[in-house]
Amino acid sequence: MAKEYPGSPKIHQLESKRKRLTWILGVSGLCVLFYILGAWQNTTPTPSAVSSDVKVGCNTGSLEGNARPRSVGPSLSSSSSGAKLDFEAHHLVGINETASGIQKFPACGMEHSEYTPCQDPRRGRKFDRKRLVYRERHCPEKDELLQCLIPAPPKYKNPFKWPQSRDYAWYDNIPHRELSIEKAVQNWIQVEGDRFRFPGGGTMFPRGADAYIDDINALISLTDGGIRTALDTGCGVASWGAYLLKRDILTMSFAPRDTHEAQVQFALERGVPAMIGIMATQRIPYPARAFDMAHCSRCLIPWYEYGGLYLIEVDRVLRPGGYWILSGPPIHWKKYYRGWERTQEDLKEEQDKIEDVAMRLCWKKVIESGDLAIWQKPINHIECIENRKVYKTPHICKNDNADAAWYKKMETCITPLPEVNSANEVAGGALKKWPERAFAVPPRITSGSIPGINAEKFHDDNNLWKERVTYYKKIIPPLPQGRYRNVMDMNANLGGFAAALVKYPVWVMNVVPASSEHDTLGVIYERGFIGTYQDWCEAFSTYPRTYDLIHADGVFSMYQDRCDITQILLEMDRILRPEGTVIFRDTVEVLVKIQGITDGMRWKSQIMDHESGPFNPEKILVAVRTYWTGEMTQKQ
Repeated sequence: MAKEYPGSPKIHQLESKRKRLTWILGVSGLCVLFYILGAWQNTTPTPSAVSSDVKVGCNTGSLEGNARPRSVGPSLSSSSSGAKLDFEAHHLVGINETASGIQKFPACGMEHSEYTPCQDPRRGRKFDRKRLVYRERHCPEKDELLQCLIPAPPKYKNPFKWPQSRDYAWYDNIPHRELSIEKAVQNWIQVEGDRFRFPGGGTMFPRGADAYIDDINALISLTDGGIRTALDTGCGVASWGAYLLKRDILTMSFAPRDTHEAQVQFALERGVPAMIGIMATQRIPYPARAFDMAHCSRCLIPWYEYGGLYLIEVDRVLRPGGYWILSGPPIHWKKYYRGWERTQEDLKEEQDKIEDVAMRLCWKKVIESGDLAIWQKPINHIECIENRKVYKTPHICKNDNADAAWYKKMETCITPLPEVNSANEVAGGALKKWPERAFAVPPRITSGSIPGINAEKFHDDNNLWKERVTYYKKIIPPLPQGRYRNVMDMNANLGGFAAALVKYPVWVMNVVPASSEHDTLGVIYERGFIGTYQDWCEAFSTYPRTYDLIHADGVFSMYQDRCDITQILLEMDRILRPEGTVIFRDTVEVLVKIQGITDGMRWKSQIMDHESGPFNPEKILVAVRTYWTGEMTQKQ
């Protein structure tokens, strides 16, 4: 056998093999060690981890005021996609690192419990009383904005569920007896122990709103689906709108904040659509051709004054062929003139002036029967244009955006209807009957009046929102269970969210921001839903604690460079009921900023996956306002 010398190639090969083997074994050992360490670390909970099932809505800390003895708040379920998203942990660490810098918002005093920033009676006194200007919107300046949370009254309770809420409300939620005394004869509202009862009465319907609506139905059909949207001016506690709901008619009711304390607040507590509003000098915040029917039951609006200005505004918002219903002075004055403490001559003159304005607007009087008078707007303006040779006033407006209604002054000219080719054609296009109307392509889209929106995109939008609401049902279990009644969509677009909720026991206030690139509110009304214009840099025209669920789709990306988003969130806190829910849809960066603010507002929240999965850059933040109340004030 040959002898191996130290410099032999075979010896070097063996040493090389040993080194490689040692290196491989060493690396393999390190890999196994790091894998075991990593697995052990993943099984150890971290303080910043978000629970996969966070129960919210109850009072979890020493919150100012009284804690409620029971908790019925909704729970925030984990994302249906299963595994936790990486962005949650990273961003939550960022928030925790700056937790000491989160602004904590204190509770306002109980004197602000029913604060309505843009209809504050104290601010209103600074403005002209002529033509009721002082009751219109007058929002606080930047240095007047409150930096505190509006408290609920002590002993506040969750409202009754619909439909029971139509007839009952908790006294502690709106502790005002004034209407039960002032309107006792008219049967608006009664106090029964710890609750209010709404018998459905009204100034001009002592037999109840249901019987009154039956009287209207005997004159014009309210049950064939032809009438879906209605407007009630000077609505009281909105009993007319409340009882129209069972006939599938959705009513926008409004009344000013006046001496009859909290009318609109009572209406919303009942689960009935309503807003604070008045017909004074500005257009009401709805588009042209919006309502199938408008109504005034002794609403005390001087219809014939100022050149018929207020009837002209009703004409603007009535769709072609829509109805205007009037009961109360001066209708049926021969029977009621003594009770109204007015002379027959005075009342006859008032009715004659109303009849004259209606005729100049080209309305046709359908019928006057008993306490009711009904007029109908023409389906187009062919004859009305011809009549301008006889009736010089009011003239037909020129170069006017008929839908413009955000801080827009009313004018004494007739809003022109879209042109038609024949006397039998409905201006702007005929609408389908309800419920087909909800998903039929609206005439404003088929006519091409909404840039970039066609029938295909409309149907795609409907399918998108159907998918999204299906997802919402998974992450917000109370949604299909009647937990929510009053819903607001802060950026409604085409109304797809409201349409997807149409089978639920809810109604939706569809808001189109006044600064939106495209005005889509007219489309929403053509679908048979209701809504309003709004600038979210200002407060909404409602009382505190009037919405159960608020939906904010891209709102904060839209407004983050226009005004302080903290003020928008404080406004949302004002109008949201205790244990109410907010759904935010936006980019991760915006949602994290929102969450950082709402953490200081006593909200509980969780960022979740987009319904299309974890790779979509848009995410969803679900937040719940916790239950807390103000402290009982000491009697002086």
